[in-house]
This record gives sequence, structure tokens and C-alpha cells, in this order.
Amino acid sequence: MQAIILAAGMGRRLGEYTKGNTKCMVPMNGVRLIDRVLGQLSKLQLQRVIIVVGYKGKELQDYVTSQYGQQLTANCQLLFAENPIYDKTNNIYSLSIVKDKLQEDDTLLIESDLIVSDRLFEMIVDNPYPNLALVAKYETWMDGTMVRLDDEQNIVNFISKDAFDYNDVNSYYKTVNIYKLSREFSAHKYVPFLDAYTKAVGNNEYYENVLRIISLLNNHDMKALPIGNEKWYEIDDKQDLDIAEALFADEKDVLRKYYGRYGGFWRFPQMLDFCYLVNPYFPSRRMKDELRANFDTLLTEYPSGMKVNTLIASKCFGVSEDYIVPGNGAAELIKVLMEELQGKIGFTRPTFEEYPNRYDKDQQVTFVPQNKDYRYTADDLMAFFGDKDIKQMMVINPDNPSGNFIPKKDVLCLAQWCEDKGIRLVIDESFVDFSEDYATNSLLSDDTLEAYPHMAVMKSISKSYGVPGLRLGILCSADKELIARIKKEVSIWNLNSFAEFFMQIYNKHEKDYQRACAKFVAERADFYEKLKQIPFFHVMPSQANYFLCEVLPPFKASEIVIYMLKQHDILTRDCSLKPGLDPSKQYMRIAVRDHEDNTRLVEGLKELSK
Repeated sequence: MQAIILAAGMGRRLGEYTKGNTKCMVPMNGVRLIDRVLGQLSKLQLQRVIIVVGYKGKELQDYVTSQYGQQLTANCQLLFAENPIYDKTNNIYSLSIVKDKLQEDDTLLIESDLIVSDRLFEMIVDNPYPNLALVAKYETWMDGTMVRLDDEQNIVNFISKDAFDYNDVNSYYKTVNIYKLSREFSAHKYVPFLDAYTKAVGNNEYYENVLRIISLLNNHDMKALPIGNEKWYEIDDKQDLDIAEALFADEKDVLRKYYGRYGGFWRFPQMLDFCYLVNPYFPSRRMKDELRANFDTLLTEYPSGMKVNTLIASKCFGVSEDYIVPGNGAAELIKVLMEELQGKIGFTRPTFEEYPNRYDKDQQVTFVPQNKDYRYTADDLMAFFGDKDIKQMMVINPDNPSGNFIPKKDVLCLAQWCEDKGIRLVIDESFVDFSEDYATNSLLSDDTLEAYPHMAVMKSISKSYGVPGLRLGILCSADKELIARIKKEVSIWNLNSFAEFFMQIYNKHEKDYQRACAKFVAERADFYEKLKQIPFFHVMPSQANYFLCEVLPPFKASEIVIYMLKQHDILTRDCSLKPGLDPSKQYMRIAVRDHEDNTRLVEGLKELSK
């Protein structure tokens, strides 16, 4: 068997990465793509590897020769073929250059811009079927040639880009661009059709088009081998390279590669994200259907400005227009609010670091609960800050990551204490709807706000409402001057049309939201009992949608996080370095998802404990 690697393309979409080199010379996590694939091929029993070069072909050939000489292994030759018109042709011409070689031996046909797990080459070589294409179930990141399969895994059609239909994606598989072609198939089917196709259509085409024509003959020459959950990626542009570096990161870099993304994990559809702090039961299907039904209008029309969106937010959340400002996520409002505040501010740690990160460190006074579970009460805060010269106090309730919760009646006592002392109290209640008395725990009412005019209430709509992609948050206070100043600081069009429409229709779906919150509370209780069975966890009680877990010896949090990611495709959060947590101990924060996902996480953790 031989391998043919197509490496003539210019890789224009990679921009500056390919100004001086072809795509396969781009490093991925410090290893060039060509070195990775040649290293994988060196483990196979191949007679020769032929690399078709074009753009920067001499540089590629010189590099490979300097690294490997004339042989990949003692029994495997390294050969090169050149596509001199790489800038005027496509990969069909690169393959036609080596069509004679294609007919001399069974062939692995490989595109050079791939990164795949080692297992894939073993899968295709060991499979007894002579003509085979590796395929992956369609996912949203995939582009290029799709195929349809019958019940016996025969490829019955190749779907071109022009024929792609999003209504049919459930039946599509993406070609991984690794094929096994028998010498007989190449000689008697593929090459004759290749000659006829290029003569009729030209050379600026793709070699898969020839396979598509052969598949239409209904003789089932080509079968598919689905790769299941094996990892792979095709590097076409900068974003592909970034994602591939996360997928294939080694243990010392994997957490930095994932955590540094701060979201966007829908690009990793096989991964379960247990850092993801949202309600798994809302929005309801009915609400999603209403959003879908209005998608075209919302996509193509301008959203309203601040005046109208303030009115809609007022209606949605039951707060007077003068008391509320909607934001492009709570993050926008946090930034503006923290720039507005002056003087020393009291924080409790561990907490959501976005607030202290936005404030002068020299103006921060920090309270750290001195107990194992980081529990604290309103009385604890009043006792600690009573003799501190603070002008503001920040309270996340429930807190993140501890899950500590101060009941509403005690929050109101704290609010009155702050009023008496002239301290502005900022309450972030983004997770309050996950608490057991979710229906009555919110501070968002005119009566409550008016009773404590020095109080401001922040709420991220992403969390309990399950819509982080909309980027929606609100800040409320009876301090009308504060709200007016913040409205002037944010853009007039700070909300997109989808966020605006969500607020417009929410009240119709409010009963579904209440049911979702009740369902969540029950699921959290069940998940808590299951997590407590993990022998290397001390699980702290929580009224939010996550649990802070102390990791007990001999395990370290990073070891568990890496194991769960590598072995089970589950991403969790190592919190060990979070300010306020005991630096001599190890901690993880684990989100609460739906029952099926939570069970999958627990089973993975149990495997580690065996």
C-alpha cells in the first residue's frame, strides 16, 4: 500500500500563516501538519508516500527531505510530484498528475490540511473493504463534500456545495478527506472517469466530483466508514486552526486552550460543557418555535433604540421605566456601573471576578468567610464591614462559585443597614431564580427598589432564562439619576433584535419558565445526592445552578478536569486558583445540566474512582 498526500494548494484563507509556506507547513500546537501526518503514516506498512506539491513546493520538499531524507521508514520511499499550475487548477489536477502511480498500488489518498487522531489511519487500513471513505456525521462547523449512505454504509450520493440543503442535514455525512482506493478500482474505474471528466469539464475542479459520478452508477464501489467520536479537523482558515489547537492540545495546554475561549463551545458539538451556567429547561420548545418563526424578520430588521427597549424591559420584568436599563449582557452593565462607582467597595470572596476586576485594587476591602464551605450571612457582612470605611458593597446572591445564598428577608435587612450608613448596595441576583423559593426571592419590584434607593440590582438574563447567545442583562434601581447616567453611557442600539423580541414575548411564556425553574430545583437536589457519592469530592450545598466541590487527595482538580475532557469529552472548571479559596486545597465548579447529562458526568467520575 502507498499514500498520496495532496499539498499543492495556496491556503489563501489562512492569511499571513501561509504567506511563506503552504498549508501543511503551518504549525499546530508546535508541530507542523505535514510532520504530524508523516509521523502517523510511518507507523503503517507502506511502500511509498507521494507528496504532490505546488505553492511553495520547493520549500516543502526541502523541509521534508531535510527531516526524513529519501525514506519515511526503512521500507517506505518518499517521493514528490509537482503541480506547476497550482494557482489555476484545483485538487483534481494534482491527483491527475500522479494517476499512473494511483494505478500501481492500493492507495491512501489524504489531503494535507487535516489533523486527525492516530486511530483513523488504523481504522481505514484494517477495514477489509477495498474502497473506503472515512466520514463523520454532519456538524455545523463542517464545510465541503457531503455524502449520503444506505443501510449497508454504501455511498449512494456525493452532495456538492450547490446541492447542499439544510433541511437534509440529519442524513448527511462529511467526508474526512481520507480515502482508501484499491489498485483495481483506480485502474478500471477512477482513472478512466478522471480522464473523461477533466477532458469534458477542465482541471479547476475537485477529485470528489469523479467519485460522485461513479456513485450514481448504483454499483456500490465505494463504502463509507463512519468515525464515530474520533477527533479530526480540517484546517481551512484561522478559526479552524484555533479550534483544532484546542481539540488536540496536550495536557499542559488543554485547559488554557479551552478556558481562554470564554464560550463558543457550540463549535465542539460532541463536548458536554459543565462550565455552562444556564437553565437546561428554558426556553421551552414553544418559545423557541416562536423565535424561529420570526427569524427572517429579526435577522434583517434593525432593533429598537434604548427608549423602546427600556419600555419593553419594564413590561417584561415588572419594573418602572425610570428604574431599569437593559444591556448587551450583564457584562456591558457591569463595566459601566463599576466605572460609575467611587470610593472603597466591599467584596466577598470567592466571587464572580468580573466585578473586582473592573475596580481599583487599592479601593477594595475583601471579606473571606472562615469556614470550610465558604458560607456567610447578612449578619456576617454587617459585622465585618461595620467598621470599614466603604462607600459601596457588592453581593452576588447566590454567590459564584460557592453557591452561598442569603434569604430575601436577610438581604432586605442588609439593604436597610446600608441605607442607614449611606452605603450603596449592589446585589447581583443572576442566579436567584435557581433558589428553592425562586418565585418570591427576586428584588425586582418597584416597592422593593423604592424602599432602598441606595440599592442597585443586576441580573444576567443568560443564566436562569437559558439564552446566553442573546446577550441580555438588566440593571435596576430607584436611583433614577444613576439609571439615567448609565443609559447615556451605553449605545443607543445596544440590544440586538433577537434579545428585544425575547423580552417582547417572554410574558406569554412565563408559566413555562416557572415550570422550568421548579424542574431545575428537583434535578439539582438529585444531582447533589449523586455527586456526594463521589469519594474524592466534598460537595458544598448550593442554591445556584452549580456546585463548588473540594477535590480530596490524592487527586488534583486539574487531573480530574483533563481526564474528563480527554476520556469523556466533558469540560469542567478547575477553580483552585480563584481568589478567596484556600490555596492549599483543590476545587472544581460543576454546573447542573439536565438529568441525562448529569448522569453521564457522574458515571465518568465513578470510572475515575475505580
